[in-house]
Amino acid sequence: MEQTLSPALPATLYPPSEATVQRARISGRAAYDRLVAEAEADPDAYWGRLARELIAWKQPFTQVLDQRRAPFFEWFADGTLNASYNCLDRQVENGLGEKTAIVFEADDGAVTRISYQDLLARVCRTANVLKSLGVGRGDRVVIYMAMSIDGVVAMQACARIGAIHSVVFGGFSAQSLRDRIADTGAVMVLTADQQVRGGKQLPLKAIVDEALVLGGCDSVRHVLVTRRTGGAVPFQAPRDQWMADLAAAQPPTCEPEWVNAEHPLFLLYTSGSTGKPKGVQHATGGYLLHAALTCQWTFDLGPEDVFWCTADIGWVTGHTYIAYGPLAIGATQVVFEGVPTYPDAGRFWKMIQDHKVSVFYTAPTAIRSLIKMAEGNDAVHPRHYDLSSLRILGSVGEPINPAAWEWYHRHVGGGRCPVLDTFWQTETGGHMITPLPGVTPLVPGSCTLPFPGIDAAVVDEAGNELPWGQGGILVVRKPWPSMIRTIWNDPERFKASYYPEEFQGRYYLAGDGAIRDKTTGYFTITGRIDDVLNVSGHRMGTMEIESALVAMTDLVAEAAVVGRPDDTTGEAVCAFVVLKRPLPSGDEARRIADQLRNWVGKEIGPIAKPRDIRFGDNLPKTRSGKIMRRLLRTLAKGEAVTQDVSTLENPAVLEQLGQPY
Repeated sequence: MEQTLSPALPATLYPPSEATVQRARISGRAAYDRLVAEAEADPDAYWGRLARELIAWKQPFTQVLDQRRAPFFEWFADGTLNASYNCLDRQVENGLGEKTAIVFEADDGAVTRISYQDLLARVCRTANVLKSLGVGRGDRVVIYMAMSIDGVVAMQACARIGAIHSVVFGGFSAQSLRDRIADTGAVMVLTADQQVRGGKQLPLKAIVDEALVLGGCDSVRHVLVTRRTGGAVPFQAPRDQWMADLAAAQPPTCEPEWVNAEHPLFLLYTSGSTGKPKGVQHATGGYLLHAALTCQWTFDLGPEDVFWCTADIGWVTGHTYIAYGPLAIGATQVVFEGVPTYPDAGRFWKMIQDHKVSVFYTAPTAIRSLIKMAEGNDAVHPRHYDLSSLRILGSVGEPINPAAWEWYHRHVGGGRCPVLDTFWQTETGGHMITPLPGVTPLVPGSCTLPFPGIDAAVVDEAGNELPWGQGGILVVRKPWPSMIRTIWNDPERFKASYYPEEFQGRYYLAGDGAIRDKTTGYFTITGRIDDVLNVSGHRMGTMEIESALVAMTDLVAEAAVVGRPDDTTGEAVCAFVVLKRPLPSGDEARRIADQLRNWVGKEIGPIAKPRDIRFGDNLPKTRSGKIMRRLLRTLAKGEAVTQDVSTLENPAVLEQLGQPY
């Protein structure tokens, strides 16, 4: 594993305003320190207290953490609960039935508001539909839908009956969808006729049909389709049915299925350093606790707030901070179907203005692209919109660079809103290292301090903690409730990926490098230590893209993929390809490059398309045959190769690989 060094943190500190400190749920550094001390002194008592305060239990737990099967930790294992009950019924019972749960804005600007009691009724009808078709506790249901109330309803309905949902991002290809259906052994797919993004109608049901004929999906018995556009889609009876027709015949009540706290709530696939995506498995009790807790402490959400997380439900951010966390604490939130640049790049700012959003959570990629748009067209600059309702800003998906942080803080937050740079992962379930708005003086580019109860550290390859100021490997030294439980059907890969032998299975390996500031102890994430790219906040394994390229067996002999820094997307995908034909150049090389991009888009999805493709008669390898990826990273960045190439088998190949297409 490589160590990555980072420049020292900038000296500029942005302390929280007195008004922010006064209203915050966690108010002042002393309050934070008390929570950290409580967690360190007795972790079981700390997490047990919070679980009793934030979660409604059907059968109370008597044991907080069971470590006997470590690293397969179990939390609150003898307690029973239901996630949907906690998110919906409990809010209605507490007098919030008339409160708006979701403000949905469609791509065309149409707005729908749904209360907690109406959302509960929709979830119950959908849950009854699933039950009527034989779906029950432990069955897997794949959800392939766009951003919508229907998507949230589908997730909550699965949770209500104890089914395990696996949401697949609506931009993934039929092959990617097929792989996830096959791996989960799903009995049902929930989808829509089409999705609408940026004024365009895009297929969903047609891609489901394509996925199901690719093979390995024999477990699927039903495909239920919601109407979004009314576009014509082929139906295969009796497998395919319209959800609305079935739901209309069902009652608006459904008794929750009370499940063990360790019952899997969902599977969510994320890329690793091998070609096969990993089905991250999260448990109901611990995950729901951390989702609710971070909504309260990080976002400081109160009864009057309007929260907007711009993520897609196909990613973990959309799970934790749309489908579960805000609902578990009775918040009002915005759900958006479209894209930030349609009909123009002022869309986000107009929506904040129109819906009086007070807490806004988005990705650095979106911020950087909107900076460019605003610089090119003053009419869409945020200063032309009333953003006075904002009080907290958040960033998610990748580290936010200081320049984007400063712009976000100044032009969106008016210099008064703290910017919360949150570090976490699909595997962690919720925030791990993050500022708290009423506690933390902010430094642009740093995710600052661990969330209370999270024991994060920077270590060397042997697991020894490094001095502050020295870059190393980010680990978490103690288990926490929302942690990944295993990789679906692959416990050995779980152990090898997250509790590797080099740490004697003691620490959770985040897969990121980090450094702590010598003075403040603030964490800065310095990038991945494995072969995983972060493009627009979406993790993709290099091996996954390489496998797609070499699957063009009639054209591609060999391929290697690396990332290079990109001002907008964070990282860009760069592919180095050896063809089964003479080395192309000019228009022919551009044509083949486009062919390869389109193929990767079809196999994985548009987000995986390589930005640059370079051709060579060979890849740079050592005499033992190992690809020298450090040289590829240098070439991808357009830099001169100054490293030692004495072990390179054929140095002349570097000149061939210099031209991107």
